[in-house]
Amino acid sequence: MKKVALLVGLAAALGFNNAEAVDWNWKGDIRYRYESTFTDNESNDNDHSRDRHRMRVRVGVYPWINEELSAGVQLSTGGTEPTSRNETFDDLFASDGIYLNEAYIDYHPMFLNGEVNVILGKRDVAKTLIVMKDLVWDGDLTFEGATLQYGKDADGKEKDGISAVAGYYLIDENKSLTTKEQDAYIFAGQIAYTGEVSDFGFKIGAGYYDFVHLDGYSVDAAVVSKPLSAAFTPLDFNIVEFFASVGGNITETLPWKVYGQYAFNTAKNEDFSAIDDDKRDSYLIGLQIGNAKNPGQWALSGEYVSIEEDAVADITDSDRNGGSFTDLEGFKIGAMYHLVQNMTLGATYYNFNKIDVDDPTNHLFQADVVVKF
Repeated sequence: MKKVALLVGLAAALGFNNAEAVDWNWKGDIRYRYESTFTDNESNDNDHSRDRHRMRVRVGVYPWINEELSAGVQLSTGGTEPTSRNETFDDLFASDGIYLNEAYIDYHPMFLNGEVNVILGKRDVAKTLIVMKDLVWDGDLTFEGATLQYGKDADGKEKDGISAVAGYYLIDENKSLTTKEQDAYIFAGQIAYTGEVSDFGFKIGAGYYDFVHLDGYSVDAAVVSKPLSAAFTPLDFNIVEFFASVGGNITETLPWKVYGQYAFNTAKNEDFSAIDDDKRDSYLIGLQIGNAKNPGQWALSGEYVSIEEDAVADITDSDRNGGSFTDLEGFKIGAMYHLVQNMTLGATYYNFNKIDVDDPTNHLFQADVVVKF
């Protein structure tokens, strides 16, 4: 009894008796994927497909601590690369790794009526920035740094009216102790407006993303070797993005939406840069019918994408064109059906090749079963 009383007293002293006041908000999803990749190469008649069975698991807790403070911690599979959380079934049934995918603090002061979020830590890119689709940022990215948001709720969804974001995100730390430190980072600034005209809803916005110190060197390039940020060199990226969508309803339960993105790199050819002025542009246009939000509902979508070689950084969608990030064009079509509550079935087909080069063409088919809880 004394031990029990001691533990209860310790919990009370540490404030654990207030735990019931916290709304913990546990969330997660499991995706099982069959994936088949085929390269159509006219010079080789013996090409065959690569077939994989893959799993993505994400589990997190997002406590609402009080009216001014919330947080989030999420664990996931597949943390060894920034643009994928998939775990391929192989390794003779060996256990798979679990990684820290999100960990952040969200302070929304009431003296600003809770309309501003100050976010510190690691968070999903779509909840951090205003993201239309994956032309510039892969959907699995989780940015690390500091974010100031206006017009987004604590779950990262844009409210009606004006939304704005400013962010500072670390790419790499320069570990040198002998020269001036020049850490690689991204500065992001965005503004958007969400509203309605007659029976149509719309969103329009723009963003600017400045990749700083991607040259990978400190003051003395002969002494300091390139850090991880050298994955982007010898390029530089000052990306300007415009995005928009408009949608309505075909029936009460069947919405439609047309959307698009255009992004181009404004960085200059100087210093360590090697940007081709004729290869700076990228765009994505798409149409979606349905949203498959409830059981028995379905959704169809189609997109056409073109990304020139020096238009965006190599952290855009990694499924297009056999894993190539840029210098590609092609289309993607998808279908989804909400089978039972919290469970959807999906299929996606990608057809991509290099810009101005028809051979080879990379085909990718994905069949997904997703359960959310």
